[in-house]
Amino acid sequence: MTKVLSMAFVIFIQIYWYKITKKTDPEWELLWEKIGKRFRKTLFELEGLLIKVGQILSIRADLLPSAFISQIQDLTDKVPPSEWEEIKIILEAEWGGSIEHHFLSIEKEAIASASIGEVYKGVLKDGTEVAIKVQRPNISSIVQTDFRTLGIIIWFAHYLIPLPKGFINLIVLFKELKQVIERELDFAKERNTLLYFKDRYKDNEAVKIPDVYTELSTSKVLVMEWVRGIRLTDEQALDQLNLSRQELAGRLIEVFLPQWLEPGMFHADPHPGNVLVSTEGKIILLDFGMTGEISKRDATNFEALIESILSKNYPKSVDYLTQLGFLQPGADSRTIENLLAELMSFHPAQLKEMDLIALKLEMNDMLQALPIQVPTRFVFLGRSFITIEGTIRNLVPEKELIHLVKPIFLDWLNKQGNKKWSFIWYWIQSQPLFKVMHSATEFLKAPQKFEQIKETEQRRHFQFTIYENYKKQLFQLTLLGLIGVATGIYTSHSLIMQLSAGISFVSSVGYFVFSIKLKKWLKYMHEKRR
Repeated sequence: MTKVLSMAFVIFIQIYWYKITKKTDPEWELLWEKIGKRFRKTLFELEGLLIKVGQILSIRADLLPSAFISQIQDLTDKVPPSEWEEIKIILEAEWGGSIEHHFLSIEKEAIASASIGEVYKGVLKDGTEVAIKVQRPNISSIVQTDFRTLGIIIWFAHYLIPLPKGFINLIVLFKELKQVIERELDFAKERNTLLYFKDRYKDNEAVKIPDVYTELSTSKVLVMEWVRGIRLTDEQALDQLNLSRQELAGRLIEVFLPQWLEPGMFHADPHPGNVLVSTEGKIILLDFGMTGEISKRDATNFEALIESILSKNYPKSVDYLTQLGFLQPGADSRTIENLLAELMSFHPAQLKEMDLIALKLEMNDMLQALPIQVPTRFVFLGRSFITIEGTIRNLVPEKELIHLVKPIFLDWLNKQGNKKWSFIWYWIQSQPLFKVMHSATEFLKAPQKFEQIKETEQRRHFQFTIYENYKKQLFQLTLLGLIGVATGIYTSHSLIMQLSAGISFVSSVGYFVFSIKLKKWLKYMHEKRR
């Protein structure tokens, strides 16, 4: 607690100082990079649950600065295994008897060790090899201590630190962390999830889900079938398969595409250690501790959102974005409508005459400017998609992807009988614009520029007001000069007349100059101001 709190308060002081001294954007970038490095170093020193916290934060690029995210995005959840005697005590307490009553043997060295659980290899009485996932000793008290510490930090940051609270909702972020980690702590939930996926793929010969031994599984212990497989990053082993890289990539798409588009659960952490391939070419799915769920309502709203965008019904699009939980409560619906209209206003023929790199950067800036906060369920969906996308890109060339996905997607459509999705798919294929759009990763880097845009808008209004005041003052000075000229003529006082004429001429020139400037600035102003 001392290490974490001291780190947090040093960071708070730095943020306060940078805010007070009005540091530049590049200086803020360097600060967040330093904060990220210190945060990463502290996580590795303390190990355990905080690494899991870092992993979850690393996928919330919609909430945190990119310079900070870049320092923690490759955190590996590996910690030293516990002493066997401690693990043995947990196993015997959970099973209500000695290990020998159920097992011929258990290897005392952990096969894998992470912040929440450790995996051991065992042999049942009938000779069956199994994987035993055991909760780390005292993990519940460690979690409570870490959450108490994080709660203190979040409270201070939310109420006392000058962060853009309308954008970075730290309270919501903290609730998300608790929800995800507490779910992973209950192995009974993981067991139920595993059984759900096993039932989902029971008729699919191309997928292998390990069996689970429910009679030996508890909230702290999960006993599963021992499954041997090849990592999708093992080039030499993949070459030995009677399966081409294209066929393997196709099977991955067939497995994950329905998870992303249909209501139900999806695997949220399909990294190379959790997705293997058997020697027969079956896709093996492991570790269901981190999953997400697409509700029927979300699936319907998401489909309707895309349809409303394609039909250019932007008010409806904003409604669906709100229902899905993407828009911040204070978001200006008219602004979002205008941005969506601008996004969809490009004509494919124009792309031939445009700088595609400049267009891509402009599109990124526009999308990052949206006042959104990606809900956790969609962050995990994005994580799942990005991970599998990266795996597939390593298996087949990028130019083959569209030809690989198309027949699988159309086959899925035929099974679903969903004509709307078919329309959406053919429309997207016809739009060259989508070939230069940013990736899902950049989308999840969401609107870190929103606060800057608000500040820019305030500066514009301030500058507009200054020009407006100058124009009024110069108009008054011109009138005063003309009165002076009339007075000079009436009194036959040449000095008053000449001086007034000079003032009137200079102020009238100034008046026209600021009139032109105001006209130029009007394009930046809100319609009401115009």
